[in-house]
Amino acid sequence: MWAALGLLVSALVSPILEVACVRWINPPVTPLMMLRQVEARFDGRHSQQRLYQWRDIDQMPRDFLKAVWIAEDQRFFQHHGFDWREIHLARQRSERTGEDARGASTITMQCARSLFLWQGRSWVRKGLEAYYTIWMELLLSKRRILELYANVIEMGDGVYGIEAAARAHYGVDAHALNHNQCVMLAAILPAPREWDPRNPTPKLTARFQKISRQEGSIRFPLADKGK
Repeated sequence: MWAALGLLVSALVSPILEVACVRWINPPVTPLMMLRQVEARFDGRHSQQRLYQWRDIDQMPRDFLKAVWIAEDQRFFQHHGFDWREIHLARQRSERTGEDARGASTITMQCARSLFLWQGRSWVRKGLEAYYTIWMELLLSKRRILELYANVIEMGDGVYGIEAAARAHYGVDAHALNHNQCVMLAAILPAPREWDPRNPTPKLTARFQKISRQEGSIRFPLADKGK
């Protein structure tokens, strides 16, 4: 009984400590990065390298951050980790089409998945993702969550974060990306290991155009939040 209680307490406390650590410490590696390398070895891709280099949010192109916010989670600065409106809409779409509910994942939820967990659609991962999301919203600022997200999110096969993506896809540092490159890199996020920003499919091109159309009419609120 005591052993089971100890395991339960550990399972509840460990995520809190992990989130508290990344409030100040920039993660040198994530579980997903290591899992991807294991997958590559099993697939026979022994030479795959992990491309990942941290960049503070002030060193990231604002065009990229705004495009990510527009594409992935426009209520990021209003909600507390869960966008209940999008969750409701996703459920309605699921009931109408008979497909699994998708499209309600917030930036915080995606960050939790990329930073602490793994990809997949199991209920265990979803439960852990929700638990990490709660603590991330409690312990981290929106600015820090966005900074973590933009650094650890998958942006290609073995490519993580905006700096590595800029170098892997366009051969430049992140600060040298032009506006269209920033938008295109944000556009690939739903399928970063399938879509090539230098050779976009019609679906990727349509997504790029949709983000571009919204940019002019929406003000990016990060500066207004001051955190």
